[in-house]
Amino acid sequence: MNQKRKIGKRTLVLVLADCMITNCIYFLMVFFHWNFYMDLQLAMRLCFRLPFIILCYLGFNTLFRVYKTMWRYAGLFDILRFAFSSVFATVGVWICDYIGMKICQRLHSETLYFNVLPLSVYIDSCLLIIVCCLSLRIFYRSVRLMIKEGKRHSEKEGRTGMAQKRILVIGAGNLGNALITELQLTDYRLGVPVAILDDDAKKIGMSIVSTPIVGNCGQVGETAKKYGIDLIYFYITESHGTRKRELLEKIVDTGCTVKMATEHNEFTGERNKSALKAARQVDILDLLSRPPVELNPDVCKYVTDEVVLVTGGGGSIGSELCRQIAKYAPEKIVIFDIYENNAYALKNSLDRQYFGTPQIEIRIGSVREETRLREVFTEFHPTSVFHAAAHKHVPLMEDSPYEAIKNNILGTYNTAKVADEFGVRNFVLLSTDKAVNPTNVMGATKRCCELVVQHFAKISENTKFAAVRFGNVLGSNGSVIPLFKEQLENGGPLTVTHPDITRYFMTIPEAAQLVVQAGGLAKGGEIFVLDMGEPVKIISLAEKLIKLSGYEPYVDIDIQFTGLRPGEKLYEELILPSEKEGMHKTQNDKIFVTAPYDFDDNLLMDHIANIGKMQPDTARAFLKDLVPNYKADK
Repeated sequence: MNQKRKIGKRTLVLVLADCMITNCIYFLMVFFHWNFYMDLQLAMRLCFRLPFIILCYLGFNTLFRVYKTMWRYAGLFDILRFAFSSVFATVGVWICDYIGMKICQRLHSETLYFNVLPLSVYIDSCLLIIVCCLSLRIFYRSVRLMIKEGKRHSEKEGRTGMAQKRILVIGAGNLGNALITELQLTDYRLGVPVAILDDDAKKIGMSIVSTPIVGNCGQVGETAKKYGIDLIYFYITESHGTRKRELLEKIVDTGCTVKMATEHNEFTGERNKSALKAARQVDILDLLSRPPVELNPDVCKYVTDEVVLVTGGGGSIGSELCRQIAKYAPEKIVIFDIYENNAYALKNSLDRQYFGTPQIEIRIGSVREETRLREVFTEFHPTSVFHAAAHKHVPLMEDSPYEAIKNNILGTYNTAKVADEFGVRNFVLLSTDKAVNPTNVMGATKRCCELVVQHFAKISENTKFAAVRFGNVLGSNGSVIPLFKEQLENGGPLTVTHPDITRYFMTIPEAAQLVVQAGGLAKGGEIFVLDMGEPVKIISLAEKLIKLSGYEPYVDIDIQFTGLRPGEKLYEELILPSEKEGMHKTQNDKIFVTAPYDFDDNLLMDHIANIGKMQPDTARAFLKDLVPNYKADK
């Protein structure tokens, strides 16, 4: 209620000021036009028409919503709107004068209170009214800004009793300008911008809303120290690849809280945009040493208007796989999973996003059961199958090797066998770099899964079988990042198995896109490998994550080394030595196809046939027979 009264008072003051300015200007213009002469009769004629002048100007100002404008936020559009209102009002005054003059002439009025003034009076009055009324509003806005700037530079305690945050803005483009302006218009409640950095040398030394541009982006470290920065906004969207990651590394090293612009957000001055709302926390993905691989979406159109089955579709990678497939408008996506909760949540999410097109179906079951697979294939007759169902957690599979064999190897065999019998066009297995020279049960079983796929590629007449091999997927279930984040929430320490351990990393969407694209590139029997760039040291990942959370590694949050876990390697490999010869690029120069590996198909099939009869304690020997380069710890 108090706020409404304040707005009402401000509007009333503006209305009265406009009336006074308008009347005075008309008097002055007439006075000047008649060579500074004005008698009583001329003054009475002007006074008689004042109500009509006021009604015209106030009427058009109301029509153009001039008094609804918040002038402290006003822009060019608001100024133009006021100018148009004044022009129309001036035309209205002329019309009133003309009509009044005609009426007086018909009434043969001797005084003739109405008459048309010289055109120059109307034009000059209109221009002067625009200038004076806008000057009043600009003066009001300037006073408010001066008061805010005074508060800003005094750096007194805020309302909450805490000093305002000092902000450094990286980027003096549209985004940075919008951010600083918005901070100003919100009375610096979220902090005070004290400096800007930009790589454009022409901008250095200039300022945006009294905030100086003090140097280039590479000087973020010394600038943060010099100005006592608490919060850094990284608002350069045109910076990509190596340069972007280098800048983020330097920004994170300052120890300040960091926020960056959401991707694909450009601000061109529209009112419905918010620079502050576009800010997000810097994620560990932003600091990956390898830029995300851009994949060709045209290759993935083979799923359009088709029925697609995803085993393990409720898992972290399987669910993202379903989301990526949905982008290409298949007729139906069948989520086959043994765990119903995740699958149900995924269906709800996709239905909300795509409004039932494609149709999302859930069927609960295990890939270990060939009968259940046949039921699902009979019901839906999928044309493409993505096999993501597997036990993937390395330490757990070391303790339960027989379960890994049943779920991973037998599950892959069952799914591939049924897919071949039903004439599925494309079958894609999700494999892992741990399948290369495996030292753990999970990796060995995944290598066997690759052999199963290559076996069916040899004997199948209708189905194109392929496998996709990639490194660790950031954010997936069981990956290191969720573990680190949980440890951070508990105050640390972060646990790393070895100071020299390295891994290849990719994002979940990137992994899912690679799998979908592999189905379109496959001709049968290939193992697709992504160019993963350079491996990342896990300890470096832990240190960066600590810094992103606003802490100092080894000071605020400790990092402890726990020793390599059973089956864990210091480093991973993407290809076998025997696969290097003959390896070639695909249409995408970031995706490679390995050379086929010769193996004994009869030995593989004999072992798979005996899985149901084998003793659990012979599981590692079973894997050693099929994967000679498997180095078991036990």
